[in-house]
Amino acid sequence: MNSQPPLVLLVDDDRDFLEMTSHVLEAAGYRTACASDPAAALDAMTREKPSLVVSDLMMKALDSGFSLARQIKADPNLRGVPVVLATAIASRLGMDFTPRTREDLAAMHADAFLEKPLRPADLLATVGRLLGRGPGGTTP
Repeated sequence: MNSQPPLVLLVDDDRDFLEMTSHVLEAAGYRTACASDPAAALDAMTREKPSLVVSDLMMKALDSGFSLARQIKADPNLRGVPVVLATAIASRLGMDFTPRTREDLAAMHADAFLEKPLRPADLLATVGRLLGRGPGGTTP
């Protein structure tokens, strides 16, 4: 049995987002690792498989998050890792990528979708639900 808390890999080109989100997750009992782009995230996953990935949708390219999620779900060693896509694109550019159905979410290769700015309670509830854990990162 692994006694270490679950590892959440955060992928975003915004340092402030990485720092603030890491703080929220670590305060709730999770471990975090950060990557500034999909290539760095995939490299990090070769060193330690994360329990869950939270990725920005738009980094160097509009579809960076979609591409990363697709690569994770296509890899036999990673396909079971839940992916949460997070974006501020609706508030910044007026584009709405919010999935309306489970099929929309599946087409994104994601397990959950959150709008930025992330509310800590929403983030923790989503991570806890996807990892089958209760509040504070504890196993129910």
